Amino acid sequence: MSVPESATQTRTVALRDGTLELQWSEITHRGRRRDANQDAVLAAFPLFVVADGMGGHIGGEIASASTVDRLKAVAAKGDVSPKTIEKALARAVTDIAAHPEATDEGTGTTVTGVFLDLTGDEPTWVTLNVGDSRVYLYRDGGLAQVTTDHSVVQELIAAGRLSPEEAENHPYGNVITRAVGPSEGVSPDYVRLEVIDGDRFVICSDGLTKELTDYGILHFLLQHDDPTEAVDDMLEAALENGGRDNVSIIVVNARRTFDDASTATD
Repeated sequence: MSVPESATQTRTVALRDGTLELQWSEITHRGRRRDANQDAVLAAFPLFVVADGMGGHIGGEIASASTVDRLKAVAAKGDVSPKTIEKALARAVTDIAAHPEATDEGTGTTVTGVFLDLTGDEPTWVTLNVGDSRVYLYRDGGLAQVTTDHSVVQELIAAGRLSPEEAENHPYGNVITRAVGPSEGVSPDYVRLEVIDGDRFVICSDGLTKELTDYGILHFLLQHDDPTEAVDDMLEAALENGGRDNVSIIVVNARRTFDDASTATD
């Protein structure tokens, strides 16, 4: 099975007190057991998103592609905010509902990612999440899941009725409780984060987290500073471990430097 090639992209952003250099790479693959890839990926500064579609013969593919297309237009305008994201998702819901092959009740998509907000005095990261795709943040040598899954097993874990270890093989492991679909609009959960030098984000569909533990993801980040090498090796490991689902991964690196003048006055 051929593996698509990824490539590292870069962007340097001027800040009030210095610069922020971003590097990112994305990859998506149908896996070893699925007939089609119903994931869609958007990596277009300042927005980085993974959408994992579900439902019908091609319903999931339509749902994820419609959602990413609408968000792509927002990223192209450069006006990315919770308000513009939610307007785009509302339009995607309309697109999905209007498509003759995406009207199945189970049709929908996750949408999970992060964007850089430069509207305030200080730049911030903002994560967004609908469903069970995930955003991880590597900072200070450790990896943490920033988003909270919208899933049945996560609700059971939160209620103390299931341990994280038991959740890994639970029969309802694929059942999500919130999605972008044809029947109703949804608002993502948001988390705002400070921009720190050395931040690294991993945005991924559950096709990765079904096959790699958080420790496994951390392992490949520690092995590879380059985002392309990191996503390539994560994908290869996910496929070797079974590749039971479509796999989509984005890695974003951030290097923040301060002007001498601003450093001196801090």
